[in-house]
Amino acid sequence: MQAATTLASLVGPVTIGIVLTAAAIDLDRRRIPNWLTFGAWIAALPVQMAIHGVAAGSLAWLYGWLVGLALFLPFYLLRGMAAGDVKLLAAVGAWLGAIMVVKVALATCVIGGVWALVQLLVTRQTHVALSRMGYMLSVAVQRRAKPVQSEVKASTGSIPYGVAIAAGTLAMLFAST
Repeated sequence: MQAATTLASLVGPVTIGIVLTAAAIDLDRRRIPNWLTFGAWIAALPVQMAIHGVAAGSLAWLYGWLVGLALFLPFYLLRGMAAGDVKLLAAVGAWLGAIMVVKVALATCVIGGVWALVQLLVTRQTHVALSRMGYMLSVAVQRRAKPVQSEVKASTGSIPYGVAIAAGTLAMLFAST
C-alpha cells in the first residue's frame, strides 16, 4: 500500500518531466519524438497497475490514453496540429487519467490560442490565418479527403504546441494541488 502511495506521488513530477522534455525538444527541433511519447505511454502502464491494481490500472491507463488521443486527433486530421502533439496529449492522459487530461487539453487550448493570436497580431498574418481556418472548416464540412488545387495553402507559421501542452499540464497540476 505504501509503495502505491509513493508511486502515486511521483505521477505528477514524472508527467512534468515528460512534458518539459517534449517542450524543449519541440522548441529546438519543431517535432516531438516518438521515443518520448511511446516511452511515456509504455512507462505509464506498470505505474498505473501498481497504483490501482492490474485491472483498474490497465483501464485507467487505457481510458486516459484514449481520451488524450481523441481530444486532439480531429485537429491533426484537419491538418491543424502535428501528430507528435496528439501523441503527447495521449501520453499525458496515460499518466494523469481521463478526467485530468480533459482539463489539461482545455487549458492547453486556451494557452495555445492566446499564443497563436499574439503571433498573428505580431506578424500581421490575420487574413492568411482566417483563410486557412475557412479551408479547414470547409474540409470538415464537405469531408473531402484531398484538397483541390485552388484552395488556400498559405501558412501563417506554426507554434511548437508541445510548449502549450506543457504549460496546460503544469497549470492543471498546480491548480489541483
